[in-house]
Amino acid sequence: MTGDAVVLGLQPARLPSRALAVLIDLVVVWTVYLLVTFGLAVATASLDEAAMTAVSIASFLLVLVGAPIAVETLSHGRSLGKLACGLRVVRDDGGPIRFRHALVRGAMGVVEILMTFGVIACIASLVSERGRRIGDVFAGTLVVRERIPAARALVVPPPPPWLVGRFAGLDLSAVPESLWLEIRQYLTRARELDPFVGRRLAERLADELVARTGTPPPPGVPADAFLAGVVAERQARDSRRAFAPSPEGLAAASVVAPVVVPPVVPVVPAAGAVSEESGPRATGFAPPA
Repeated sequence: MTGDAVVLGLQPARLPSRALAVLIDLVVVWTVYLLVTFGLAVATASLDEAAMTAVSIASFLLVLVGAPIAVETLSHGRSLGKLACGLRVVRDDGGPIRFRHALVRGAMGVVEILMTFGVIACIASLVSERGRRIGDVFAGTLVVRERIPAARALVVPPPPPWLVGRFAGLDLSAVPESLWLEIRQYLTRARELDPFVGRRLAERLADELVARTGTPPPPGVPADAFLAGVVAERQARDSRRAFAPSPEGLAAASVVAPVVVPPVVPVVPAAGAVSEESGPRATGFAPPA
């Protein structure tokens, strides 16, 4: 819920999907770490013990800690495991994470996941209402689901048949998008509300809609039916605008087909005939001066 009372459509990820994503990430990271460690061991075989220890610590920090932080920062919260499971790390307000969020999550993940084999992270996710581990709490982040089944999409119910087309002349230009969003959310969840609370909410939204349009609802029309009818009218107008033919198409259709003018065939006068336009036919005889 934002400060403008707009409900964000974010579904927090639960422990099974998060655990699978972390497992995929750990398999990839540990594979890379073992390959890097083997390569460094061969390359630094001639170094002393202190140098090899420093190289080992640096490879651990860079691969097991730095690589996940860099991946989450550059991908805006989508690691390989989260991408495979349809998850994403976002801020509490729904925005993309920054480097500082990924840094806090990665630093806490060393303790929560690597050093305790994920026990602390699992306990924290089970206790948290939104499935957050300690790193998410300190970083102010949340792991949400990006791929939501289409069957869960809420559809605005249609208005009563006797109200279809009753609001064709209503001026809806002054209605803000925030009010449309509240009305749609109410219509899609009206059956889940308490009847008294739902009726009061519908009356308040109807009053705001009347104040924006300047036209009261028809006598005897309930508030929820009035809202459904106005929303259906707006959707019908949007559909007509979306599927209306473009001006270019209308202009092309209105062009008259060009008229084909047949070629002019010159008429050759008969022998001895005198053309009215050319005068008498020349004979080659010049009259005396």
